[in-house]
Formats: sequence, structure tokens, C-alpha cells
Amino acid sequence: MQVGDVLGRVTLVTGKEEYLSARTVEAVRDLVRTHDPEAEFSDTTASDLTLATLGELSAPSLFSSVRCVVVRGFEDLPAESVDGILEYAAAPAEDVAVVLVHGGGQKGSGVLAKLRKLSSVTEHKSGEVKPWEMPKFAIGEARRLGARMDQPAAEVLVAAVGSDLRALAAAVDQLVHDLPRQPLDEERVKRYFGGRAEVKNYEIAEAMLAGRRERALHELRWALESGASEVYILSTVAGQLRSLANHVGGNRDGGMPGWKLKKMNTQARGWGERELGLAIRAVAQADADLKGAASDPSYTLERLVLTIAGLRER
Repeated sequence: MQVGDVLGRVTLVTGKEEYLSARTVEAVRDLVRTHDPEAEFSDTTASDLTLATLGELSAPSLFSSVRCVVVRGFEDLPAESVDGILEYAAAPAEDVAVVLVHGGGQKGSGVLAKLRKLSSVTEHKSGEVKPWEMPKFAIGEARRLGARMDQPAAEVLVAAVGSDLRALAAAVDQLVHDLPRQPLDEERVKRYFGGRAEVKNYEIAEAMLAGRRERALHELRWALESGASEVYILSTVAGQLRSLANHVGGNRDGGMPGWKLKKMNTQARGWGERELGLAIRAVAQADADLKGAASDPSYTLERLVLTIAGLRER
């Protein structure tokens, strides 16, 4: 997708897979933002949309002529607004990107059929990914990030993470980040997840960085009891912390997809540079302890959970 595919056009996002729909919306917003950093963004629901309000949302302002308007819940568009939306979609404003998000199902299918006939409308379908399609999705995610993952590795990863697309995409992203320029084969994925497909190292790291100490301790203890490697758990924590530190330090995009950038913005709340510095020192100390300076690896990681979660809370 390029900026010419969204500005002066209507992007129709349809389907029940909310994560994929949200990622398409973020991709459109990112394109507009890259094209014009001063662009204005609006977000509304279809139930509140009239031709008048759409005109207000898409009209040039004193600050920028480039706008991005996201209309969610398009299946709830009032009947009296249908003609106005079709009229606008047939001749969209030149410097405006309008995104209509439909949650799937039959409701509102009549207006969808009419929109699909317009040359100025581009549809992106977010169909549900079936359980047996999850490995294929993981392989596609790796390819999108410039890495290669084979089918056996994808199957191991799906067994580890489960069928939540957001979690699966995050796991692929973490693998690509921590194993740069390396093929993601079955052995590497198994080793990364501690030799047990059920271990979710990234969940431990995310809970720690969010200050959720009880959740992090629960996941950590369960992982260790399942036979996970303390070294690979710590490696995941270090990778997540490194990404967060880069983000807070000013590297706001780093080439990451829009959905992850939004997640990073949320995760960064409550973290300052001083606290991140202390957290990095705590990880370095834990790394030394695991390599021989301490006799109890489980205690080392539990202490790290309490330290990092405490820094986030503070």
C-alpha cells in the first residue's frame, strides 16, 4: 500500500478478525502521517455519522489540508446516511483518506455491495484465520519482517503461543528481533522457547514491563516448572527492555509496524530514562548471576521480576 492508494480514496476494511482490521487502519494512518507529519486525524463511529459530520471531518482545517478519517462500526450506519456516504465515496476529497471499518456479518451488506462497485473504493478483507491456517500466518509475518520461517518452526511457534493473532505476531516479531539475519527453523524456535512449546517467554517480559508483578511471577514459575531455560527467558526480557529503551530514548519508529508502535507507546507510559537505566542494570546483574555468580537461577529471575515491576510501578 502506498499513499496514493489511500489519499483521495475510500479504504473499506471488512471482516471479523479485529487484529487484522486494526493493523490495516494503522497502516493507512502511518502512510498519511509519513506523507504529511502535520496531517489531522479523526476517529468516529458510523452510528454518529451523517453527511454533515463527514463533511466536517474531511474538510481542510487551518492547520492542514491533509486528513485521515476512520469510521468504525460501519455496519451500524443509519439508513438515512447511506446515500450521503455513497455520494461522498463516488468522489472523495483529494487530500483526505477515509477508512470505513465493517465488523463482518450481513448487517449493512447492501451498502457494502454498492461501495465495492465504485472505482474509488479499495477493500481490505480481514477474514478469520482458521486454527490450521495459523502456521501459514506466522510464516507470512516472518516474511513481512524480512525473515524466513519454515513450516515445522511455524507449527512449534503456534503450539507455544496459541491461536491469538496478536500474540502470534508479537512472538514472530520478537524472534526476528532477537535472531537477526538467521533462518527461523524448528531448532531455533524450540531453543528460543526453552525446549517446551508451552512456554511463553514474551508474556513474562511484557507483564514485568507493565508492572504486573503477580502475573509475571505466575508465568515465570509455570515456565520454569515446565522446563524452560532461564537463559532464554532472560534473553527475551532483555530484548523487550532494549526495544522499550530505544523507544523512550527517541527512536520512535525504528521501522516497526504501526500496531507495535502503538503498543510501545502504551508500554512506555510510566517509564523514564532513569528507571530504564536501573532496569537494564538489573538485567545485566541477573545475566551475570545466571552465568555463575549465583547458585539459584529461579530466585535470580524472581528477584528480577520484583525489581523491574517495582521500577515500572514507581
